[in-house]
Order: sequence, then structure tokens, then C-alpha cells
Amino acid sequence: MAETQPLSPNPNNGYCPRTNIYHTLGPAVPLPPFSQPLSIFDYTFSLLHSPTTPTSGALATTHFLIDADTGRRVTYSTFLLQVSSLSSSLKSLYPSLSKNDVAFILSPSSFYVPVLYLSLLSLGITISPSNPLSSPLELAHQIELSKPAIVFATSATAQKLPPNLTLVLLDSQKFLSMLEAKASVSTVDVVVNHWDHAAILYSSGTTGKVQGVVLTHRNLIAAIAGFHHKNLSYNEKAKEEENSVYIHPVSLFTVSLFHVFGLFMFIRAASMGESVVLMEKFDFLKMLEAVEKYRVTYISVAPPLVVVMVKSDLVAKYDLSSLQAVGSGGAPLGKEVSEEFKAKFPHVELYQVRKY
Repeated sequence: MAETQPLSPNPNNGYCPRTNIYHTLGPAVPLPPFSQPLSIFDYTFSLLHSPTTPTSGALATTHFLIDADTGRRVTYSTFLLQVSSLSSSLKSLYPSLSKNDVAFILSPSSFYVPVLYLSLLSLGITISPSNPLSSPLELAHQIELSKPAIVFATSATAQKLPPNLTLVLLDSQKFLSMLEAKASVSTVDVVVNHWDHAAILYSSGTTGKVQGVVLTHRNLIAAIAGFHHKNLSYNEKAKEEENSVYIHPVSLFTVSLFHVFGLFMFIRAASMGESVVLMEKFDFLKMLEAVEKYRVTYISVAPPLVVVMVKSDLVAKYDLSSLQAVGSGGAPLGKEVSEEFKAKFPHVELYQVRKY
């Protein structure tokens, strides 16, 4: 008699041999019904409006984006108006642009990238961000893989792109006007499903030719749901502690938004009503200055930066007392470095961000 595969995951490692999928060993996270049309944009801001989110009801005054260099700030309500304006403008100016089309994005982190990402995702358009330091040859290959219907770049990065593309410059007056235009075309008729493509990201190419990696809206929804569920549990525990004081979370982004880590952490921050401090170009001293100036509570970093924080004597010159947590992602973090970090920054929680 043939041996049948078990129907449920292994309780020791979460692996299900029938589906070849690993399942979490922790408690199940509630997810919206798969049959219910839902984009990561709508899901993210449904969480933001949740009564359990501390900033709910204060969107007009809570700052979402802060420019680390200039101090410029944008509130959540203004940001959402910009998303609506840009979505309407894109449908009006580019009527051939439709759901499931791909938008290639080549830009350093700036105020305009987050609003562009969420506008495109709300329209069911697949975003495909790339490293602005990529060579023209690398970019040509990525464009061949993703076959974009439209490309967004800056005046500097556009010079490396192939010709004959439908191009929009993020630092042009045209794009700025698209953020401020009153919505003239309805976008409510766009139906985005869980299984629709949300992003095409690119592998590093260290073990072979660069490949495009597809993430669906469901992939992002599940990841954000897990983080949000964990955060709610943490908040409930904090409420039970005596003399607990709410401190508005402020995240500093040292990781580029074209990277999967930066993309995920940005959406996570939006879903939780955090303020996000953006650095267009990373500089270690400016990072320390930003933590002190904007009372940053959380930093998302790559492992090498954890090493620098441990080894550098410069950190002692800045007030980092507001810092509560550092999330390291993109690569494994060594045990020895983790222990050295905890010894140097005993008040800061260090953890590795894993994306499944």
C-alpha cells in the first residue's frame, strides 16, 4: 500500500511535504478572506484607521514623512491626498495604463517614492524598483525582464535608461503638479485581488544572472498582518504595565526603498501610523544626527551598520537615548556582533527582520 503524505505541517519544523511549504510554529495570524478583493494599499490604511492604532483620528497632525536633511514634513492626511491626486492624474494623462501593467522605478529614496509606490499599488499596477547605482547594461536587462508600460526616474538616473520608454521624471514640474492636482478621474473602479502582482524585485546576481522576483498583494498583506498582530499584542502588554507612557514611534530609514527590506519596512511603518525619517543618501554621522534631532525610536539597518555602531566611538558624541529598537535585515547577523551590540546599547532591542 502506497504511503500517503501527511495533510498537516510537521509540528517540529512547520514543513508540509504535501505542499512543500513551511508554516509558522507560532499562533495563526488573522488574514482577510482570500476571495475578498483587497490591495496592499487598502489593507495598510485600513489598519491605520483601526481604533487600536494610536494615531487613529490624528491623521491631520501626525507626520508621516520627514526629510532628514531639510526637516520638511508631510502629514498622513496630506500624503493620502497626494496619493489620490497622483492616481487620478496617472489615469487621466496615461489612459492606456491599466491594472497588471508594470511601472519601472529608478530613483534614490525621496519624498516622492513612497507616494508613487502606494499610488501605483492602489491602481493594481506592479511596481518594479531598481538600484539607481545599476549600470545601463544591468538596467536594460531588468527592463527586458519586467517589460514596463511606464518608467519613473530622476533627471540623473534617466540618462542610464534605454531609449523609447514612456518616461516620467520625479523631479520635474509635471510630476509635482500631478501630486497637487484635484482628482478629476475616479479610481474606485479598480479592483485589485490578493493574487495580483504587487512588485517585481531583482535578485543580487551574485550567483548568476539577475532575475525578477514577483511578490503578490497577498504576500505583502500576510507579512504586514503578522507584524501588526505582534505589535498589537505588545501594545496590550504595555498597557497593563504601571506608569507606561506612549511614545510616538519614529523610524529612520537607512535602507533604500528599492530593496525588499526597505519596501516592507516602509509599508509596515505606514500601517502602524509611525513617522518615517528618510535619508536620500546614507551617511553614518548624519544618521546619528537624525536620531538625536528627530528623537528616532527605531532604525532599520543592514548587518554591516550594526558592526559600525558597535565599533565606532562617534556614537558617544550623540544623544541616542530615544532609540528603542534596531531591526537588522537583508542578511544574517552574527551572534558575536549581536552580543557586542547589546553590551554597548543595553537599552536598545536588537532583532533580525525575516521575510518569508
